[in-house]
Amino acid sequence: MDASSAFQDSLPTTSDALIARMDALGIAYTRYDHVPLRTVADSKLVQGEMEAGVHVKNLYLRDRKKRNLLVTLEQDREVDLKSLGERLGAAGLSFGSEERLMENLGIRPGAVSPLAMVNGVKQNVRLVIDAAVKRASLVHVHPLVNDRTLAMTPADLIRWFDAIGCAPEWIEL
Repeated sequence: MDASSAFQDSLPTTSDALIARMDALGIAYTRYDHVPLRTVADSKLVQGEMEAGVHVKNLYLRDRKKRNLLVTLEQDREVDLKSLGERLGAAGLSFGSEERLMENLGIRPGAVSPLAMVNGVKQNVRLVIDAAVKRASLVHVHPLVNDRTLAMTPADLIRWFDAIGCAPEWIEL
């Protein structure tokens, strides 16, 4: 199965359910439907059709103590996992497996998003976000599938985190 909305019914939380919950909370966004995007390079092919703002990449990581982290940063920002691990007190960072991604965030590769913390908070996933994202006019994120993108203000993203009981760590990367 791929990470598109065609298979969302196999996820613990569907994209449609997530969007309905955001609507019920009065969280504003603009929705874009597009071809499935698996990588930043894929994403750049459709970004010209969207409002200006920050497009993010998301790294699902695990440390030596088997703690799970989701790191969200601007799509072109590079990060050194060793130094990031030292800063976060999470030595030995490596990428989490596809199986753990589904188990802990309820999503598939290609759809990794901070919105997946709707599932991640229950699994004690630690969310770390580049502080530059908070200063953007708009943030573009996947709503648990990779053929949709939501553009929202950082304030609305924070409202989402508050609603689901998620306390992200904002750091300068």
